Amino acid sequence: MKTIVIGGGAAGCMAAGAAARQGHAVTVVERNPRPARKVMITGKGRCNVTNNCDIDTFIRHVPENGRFLYSALNAFTPQDTMALFEEMGVPLKTERGNRVFPVSDKAVDIVDGLTKYAKTGGARFVQGRVTELIIEDGACRGVKLEDGSVLDADRVIVATGGRSYPVTGSTGDGYALAEQAGHTVTPTRPSLVALTSPDLFCLDMQGLSLKNCGLQVRDNETNKMIFTDLGEMLFTHFGVSGPMVLSASAHMRQMAEGRYTLIIDWKPGLNPEQLDARILRDFAERCNMDISNALGKLLPRLLIPVMLEMVAIKPMKKCNAVTREERLRLVQGIKAMPVAISGFRPIEEAIVTSGGVSVKELSAKTMESKLVSGLYFAGEVLDVDAYTGGFNLQIAFSTGMAAGNA
Repeated sequence: MKTIVIGGGAAGCMAAGAAARQGHAVTVVERNPRPARKVMITGKGRCNVTNNCDIDTFIRHVPENGRFLYSALNAFTPQDTMALFEEMGVPLKTERGNRVFPVSDKAVDIVDGLTKYAKTGGARFVQGRVTELIIEDGACRGVKLEDGSVLDADRVIVATGGRSYPVTGSTGDGYALAEQAGHTVTPTRPSLVALTSPDLFCLDMQGLSLKNCGLQVRDNETNKMIFTDLGEMLFTHFGVSGPMVLSASAHMRQMAEGRYTLIIDWKPGLNPEQLDARILRDFAERCNMDISNALGKLLPRLLIPVMLEMVAIKPMKKCNAVTREERLRLVQGIKAMPVAISGFRPIEEAIVTSGGVSVKELSAKTMESKLVSGLYFAGEVLDVDAYTGGFNLQIAFSTGMAAGNA
C-alpha cells in the first residue's frame, strides 16, 4: 500500500515513520532540502520537545478544541514521545514547568531523531511542493506536484503546518488542499506572537530587556485577569515581545484594539509596603538629588523618565520635596504599570497558527477525513493550538502518530 505524507515537519516525520512501520511504502513530499526546518528554530534553538505531564493537565493547556485530542494523546502520550527520542539516541531532560529539552540543548538533535524515525522505518523523502489532491469517487488517490508530476497513493496525509514562519515552508498550502477536498478551514490568526501597543513609551524603552518581572493580562471587557506569569519580556519599537509576552498572546483569543491591557510589576519580589520602604531609604540617602537620578539603583535607566511622567512627578524634583502622595503613586506605578495592546504582530512572525482544518470533519482517533476516504490531516494544519511549553509539538507528534498508525 502506498502512502504519501505532505510535509516533512514534526507531524509529517512522525506520521511517515508510523505508516512505514505498518508496512506501507511511504513517500514524504517536503518543500525544503532538509526536513523539519521549523523544529530547528523552536525553543530559541533548544527545542522544547514536549511537556512531561498527564493527559488531563495537557488538555487544560489547549484552549482550542482540546477535547478532540484525548484519543490521540492517550494513544501516544508525552512519555511515549520521550521514550521514542531516547530510543532514537536523543537523551532528554525535564526542566521547570515540566518542559522537556534535549540534554544537548540543540534542536538539531530532535530533527535528526525525527528523520531517523521516518527513514529507519523505510520512508523516503522527495523535494517538491504539492499543489493538488487527486480525488476520485470520494477517495484520495494521490497528489499533483508543482512541476506537473503526479504521485499516486492509497492514502494521503496532509501535514503541511500552518502559516507561521513561512520561511520554513509553512505557507498555508494545507488549507488550500483541505478546501479542495471540501473541508471547512476556520479563520487563522497568530498565536504565541509579539504584541503591538499604541503607547509611545514602548519606543522610548526600545531594547529594554526584563529578566524577572511580573506580568498580568487584563481583559477590559470582562475586567478579569486572564493571565499571570513571572519571567522575561522585551520592549520593542512596535510594542512588547519576549517569552512571557508570547505566552500571554495565546490567552488573548478575542483580540481587538483596546480589549486587553498588560500590567507590569517591575519589582515582584517586593510588596507595596516593602517597595515604599526601599524608596524612602533611597530618598533619605539622596535627599538633595533630583528624583530622576535618585531612582538609578531601583529602576532601569530607560524606564525612569517614562515612569515619572506616568505618575506625574517632575524629574527635576528633589527627593526631600517629594510628597507622600507622589511617593505612593510611584509605588503603584512600579507595581502595576499598564501597557495598552492594539493587536498581534503579523502571523508570519508567530510561533503557532491558531485556526485551520475543522476537527469536526475528522475522526479524533485516526485523523481521517469524514468527507474523503484515505485522506488524513495532522499537526498545525488542524484547528488545534496550545499554550507554550512543548504542548504544540506534542500535538504534532500525537496527531501524526495517529494518522500514520491508521
